Amino acid sequence: MSIELGHFAFVLAFAISVVSALAGLTLWRRGDRLAMALSQASVLQFILIAAAFAALVQAFVVSDFSVALVVNNSHSLKPLIFKISGVWGNHEGSMLLWILILVLFGALVAVFARRLPSDLTSLVLGTQSLLVAAFSGFTLFTSNPFARIAVPPLEGNDLNPILQDIGLAIHPPLLYAGYVGFSICFSFAIAALISGRIDQAWARWVRPWTMLSWIFLTLGIAMGSYWAYYELGWGGWWFWDPVENASFMPWLAGTALLHSALVMEKRNALKVWTVFLSIITFSLSLLGTFLVRSGILTSVHTFASDPTRGLVILSILAVLIGSAFLLFAIRSPALRQGGLFAPISREGALILNNLFLATAVGAVLVGTLYPLVLDALTGTSISVGAPFFDFTFGALMAPLLLVLPFGPLLPWKRGDMVAAGQRLVGVAALAIFLTILISALGGVSISLVPLGLLLGFWVSFGSIAEVLERGRVGRIPVSESVRRLVGLPRSIWSTAIGHLGLGLTVLGVVSVTAWETELVTTLNPGETAELSGYTIHFDSFEQVPGPNYMADTGIFTVTDAGGGTARLEAERRIYAASGMPTTEAAIQTYGLSQLYLQLGEPLADTHVIRVWHKPYILLIWLGALVMAGAGVLSLTDRRLRIGAPNKAARPSLKAAE
Repeated sequence: MSIELGHFAFVLAFAISVVSALAGLTLWRRGDRLAMALSQASVLQFILIAAAFAALVQAFVVSDFSVALVVNNSHSLKPLIFKISGVWGNHEGSMLLWILILVLFGALVAVFARRLPSDLTSLVLGTQSLLVAAFSGFTLFTSNPFARIAVPPLEGNDLNPILQDIGLAIHPPLLYAGYVGFSICFSFAIAALISGRIDQAWARWVRPWTMLSWIFLTLGIAMGSYWAYYELGWGGWWFWDPVENASFMPWLAGTALLHSALVMEKRNALKVWTVFLSIITFSLSLLGTFLVRSGILTSVHTFASDPTRGLVILSILAVLIGSAFLLFAIRSPALRQGGLFAPISREGALILNNLFLATAVGAVLVGTLYPLVLDALTGTSISVGAPFFDFTFGALMAPLLLVLPFGPLLPWKRGDMVAAGQRLVGVAALAIFLTILISALGGVSISLVPLGLLLGFWVSFGSIAEVLERGRVGRIPVSESVRRLVGLPRSIWSTAIGHLGLGLTVLGVVSVTAWETELVTTLNPGETAELSGYTIHFDSFEQVPGPNYMADTGIFTVTDAGGGTARLEAERRIYAASGMPTTEAAIQTYGLSQLYLQLGEPLADTHVIRVWHKPYILLIWLGALVMAGAGVLSLTDRRLRIGAPNKAARPSLKAAE
């Protein structure tokens, strides 16, 4: 019975979203009453979609095999956590999760929009309801997650085994929160273009939503990267897979939007560019939605292979994105440009940041879509692999990393590059010294590795240069420096910590690329192998039953150079329902480095063993966590919570007549 109630709640939410979209986008001048009604409707949409989602979760938990989605993606023997994650481990359920997060963000805007002008509130919530209507309609009419089957089977078909992992229980919700969160920026952009309210207050309203979405997307990408690293058994952390690229592009665009919105908030400049980025960032998120559901890609990340549903999604995207850019083309010429500034200034540095990030988005977009377009037009199949992306993206990021520490040290409007450079002399000296020392100790030959290390150290140390400068560390008594540092705005700390996280990620990427070692060998129980100072002893081989699989388990003892030992268990699992195998690697962490061991397929009476030593690889994900933490710290800045003007005292905000 609950599944019917969930279905009814979903249909009702769809109907409310249609009415809300029409009312918000056509009657937005009607004042506070309309804004209040739309706010209440947005909260009601969330309650209804949450009820529908809860009904679907309940069907998975109790293994209700009268629901087609449960039959196709669950099994009664699955652990509870994977029964729940199975809700979004498929196309239909993941779309419902996508819509749930969409209405959640709309409800949050409704709750926290008390200081927004009523017309802007109506337009934002009307646009958000339009998105809800579009994707709810698509899900209801082409991908209904509540569909029943006439004769329920006794058992389900099980979930794809590689999705039965804790990482896949966490990764999609985080990623979707990032994807869908940018819909708020999109809705604010559409509302601004229609109403003409594009000024510093608008930027201050948009920036917290951009930051929140960026945090979730950062965590989602990092979690997905780590899941692929330990679950797929390839030992790699990034493969430039088209769907990976589809999540990376909105992250790059969202990073540019954060910096652009900051310039607009501080100097009332870059209005047109900021609105454009708000549209393009969510458009790239929608592109990722299309790629994983269109059937045009074969990837571990894809959900659907039905080209009909892909065409429907493409049509929805064409209408939404096309209409947004048409509105942008019509309204943008009327926007005033805002404040002026010198090229050498903090604004200039942020524009340079945007230039490199936007170009990187374009390069990744071309590399991702070119093979698909070429195949569609000519039938020619080509592959754009990692070498293209590594070279192109690296060439764009190197100069960005080089100039990044200068930006926070430059004042607004007009700056002095020489003065900023003088403050970074110590940073440069320390970065060069460490690069030379590590290169000498690591035996690095003439290559790009020292350059990568230099850039990583340069960004890491340079990130705290402004903090030390503001605290006047080393020039005044320590107690006074501490007092000044504690009193710094959280936005300054978040900028420094965010850039530090980027530097740590760069160091991790360079280190594991330069010094990773690999061993592929065959071993029998009782034999040993050595790699990078580690001795791997194959203790035994056992078959161990799991809740819904049978595992071939290799047990190993690893002895490090200091004599310490660790017990590792690597598995090859065969799932009973599907008969599909998965590889569960054994990973031992040593500081920031890891020893990664995979048990390969048996050969006659022996076993293939693959072992990797990955120095400082954890810096990659540690850097991502530090960047996300910096974003959270930025959201706690009091100025982001009180910056919007009160309704009673607001002046006219129109920037276009």
